[in-house]
Amino acid sequence: MTHHGPQLITYADRLAGDLPGLRALLDGPLAGAFGGVHVLPFYPPYDGADAGFDPRDHTQVDPRLGSWDDVRALADGRTVMADVIVNHVSADSERFVDVRERGEESPHAPMFLTLGSVFPLGATEEDLARIYRPRPGLPFTVMTLGGRRRLVWTTFTPDQVDIDLRTPQAWEYLTSVVDALTSGGVSMLRLDAVGYTGKEAGTDCFMTPATDAYTERIVEQAHARGAQVLVEVHGHHTQQIDIARKVDLVYDFALPPLVLHALTTGELEPLAGWLRIRPANSVTVLDTHDGIGIVDVGTSDLRPGEPGLLAPEKIDALVERIHDNSGGTSRQATGAAASNLDLYQVNCTFYDALARDDRRYVLARLLQLFVPGIPQVYYVGLLAGVNDMDLLARTGVGRDVNRHHYTPAEVEAALTHPAVAAQLTGLRLRSSHAAFAGEFAWDVDGSRGTFAWTAGDERATLAFDAADGSFEVRATQDGAERVVLTSAALG
Repeated sequence: MTHHGPQLITYADRLAGDLPGLRALLDGPLAGAFGGVHVLPFYPPYDGADAGFDPRDHTQVDPRLGSWDDVRALADGRTVMADVIVNHVSADSERFVDVRERGEESPHAPMFLTLGSVFPLGATEEDLARIYRPRPGLPFTVMTLGGRRRLVWTTFTPDQVDIDLRTPQAWEYLTSVVDALTSGGVSMLRLDAVGYTGKEAGTDCFMTPATDAYTERIVEQAHARGAQVLVEVHGHHTQQIDIARKVDLVYDFALPPLVLHALTTGELEPLAGWLRIRPANSVTVLDTHDGIGIVDVGTSDLRPGEPGLLAPEKIDALVERIHDNSGGTSRQATGAAASNLDLYQVNCTFYDALARDDRRYVLARLLQLFVPGIPQVYYVGLLAGVNDMDLLARTGVGRDVNRHHYTPAEVEAALTHPAVAAQLTGLRLRSSHAAFAGEFAWDVDGSRGTFAWTAGDERATLAFDAADGSFEVRATQDGAERVVLTSAALG
């Protein structure tokens, strides 16, 4: 396995104000913990309808955050990952504004999807009911294009207009995005919402053969420019295994709910079952800018008849436990309770999902750090953040509970938190210890487990008990094994 250091996932503005501020944090108090950083969308407007996932200009850095020179400076000595938003652009983007004004007369008209683009002969009720969408309702918004009322394809929100990857216009656009990012110092591209790109009549319009072809084409472009590709898809766990064979990296979205299940029930077998089959070329996460994925461990309409990693009643119990652990705050941010809703996610910080239990929380992070793959740590999770109910009240967007805007004083205070200091100790070990470039072995027995990495004489081990959250991390140093971290230090 190639040794990949942990990466931080963050918005530049919500953690550090801007890109130079983010670099100062990574070179300063966070030095030695991260080998890379996934900077969430920094394109104009980074504070749009979907926190930057609705780019008006995907080839520029929002000047309020900095410049391409700042991105290149951030990439000096570390990996920078950025999003290629493959499925859609802002309804206010220059190209789509032109289509609104001129309709079919616009040279950009073929780039945007309408109902008729996919169903030129019209769509039946069955066709429409089959379309897979992570939100209630149909993925269309009535808009006037060149004086004609049209049903424009909007998978996520009316502010995000889907593009037609069957057209040269779409590829000219996407190539310009890949060029801008890679010339700006970005060496890992995260393909956002790529599963929705392969819309075809007679299918559910999700993860179709066309999606594979588009993904392959972007992977080829990225590789030609020296970049790697991470594909972001929520779905049945067998889909991740399939996708992993075709791309550089996939997310391990099954890990967070399985870790939560283990640490709230003491039952390790579902996690062990996943460890036996999961792809090694994974990016591991606990929390991200989106919610905690539940669909990733359950059954799926996309794979009928195939069981999930957790039985339905265990998933229901887990969701209820998260809501209880968070004092009910996650319930107010999840599903039908909040707009812009993702039906397959629970919106909650990971710290609140574990009832702010420092031992279990740090153990969750250590489990992530010891599992093979590239660990990515979300900024709110790193700082042991709690649900931001004020932000939720202001925006009505469920995922905002886990997207706090930190002031410099809040960051400074959080860095003194025992659970934050312990995570940083674990991250620095994962970043620097030679054992993690070697072989991984694991063993579980009841609620107890051992995860170990060995490279020659170098060794790092995590021994833990999921029932009480106790753990001990040991690692070799100068030929002798020493204790690096223990739950006893967290009270």
